[in-house]
Amino acid sequence: MRVTTKLSLIAAALISLSACQEEAKAPVAPVLDTDAAKQSYALGVSAGKYLSNAIEENKKLEVALNSELIVRGVQDAVAGKATMTDEEIQKVMTALDEQLRNKQAEMAKKKAEEAKAGGIAYLAENAKKAGVTTTASGLQYEVITAADGAKPKAEDKVRVKYKGTFTDGKEFDSTEKNGGEPVEFPLNQVIKGWTEGVQLMGVGSKFKFTIPSELAYGERDVGPIPANSVLVFEVELLGIVPTEAAEPAAPAKK
Repeated sequence: MRVTTKLSLIAAALISLSACQEEAKAPVAPVLDTDAAKQSYALGVSAGKYLSNAIEENKKLEVALNSELIVRGVQDAVAGKATMTDEEIQKVMTALDEQLRNKQAEMAKKKAEEAKAGGIAYLAENAKKAGVTTTASGLQYEVITAADGAKPKAEDKVRVKYKGTFTDGKEFDSTEKNGGEPVEFPLNQVIKGWTEGVQLMGVGSKFKFTIPSELAYGERDVGPIPANSVLVFEVELLGIVPTEAAEPAAPAKK
């Protein structure tokens, strides 16, 4: 998420100014003996926490700023002695904002490329494991529990329980996270890896799917799922639902 430049700069100023004040004298506890004092302090703490998070995000973009000049700018603005015009400030801030956006784009591209390479390596190793089958599309699956029940078609609605994790085992979604009840959805309205994989299952079976990014969300960031992520799902197929039944929200939507 892009950090607002002005808030980041203010945060830097506040942090730097606070550090200077702490060096000059020992901190004194605030006197909060009136509603106005409490409100003022609460507002300051809330803003400080938000801005501290903002400056930390800004640091990740590796944009070098001079904290002493930031503090000086705040002091000059308060005193009405700024040495730059509003037009000059706007021009500089616009350029800085563009610089930050470019940095974000560069970092996002690098992260996506690293995820893509890591996913390819993971899939290659996973394919060597006993019990893993790789389909023509690149989908990998393992049969955890076999069953001879009916197999759904792409246009069918299915009822399942599932757990979704990243390749490092970190869970990002599951039926347990969402109350534990099975979910129902049309099989042709989810990611390609689900549409293909669940059609391989008989009702009553449980499979583990390792889904390449191109069969999941590809180069998109979707909620907690970064671009180019290989996804791992354990899916238990509980039934094929008559099409006239109500249609709850589905996991792993397109």
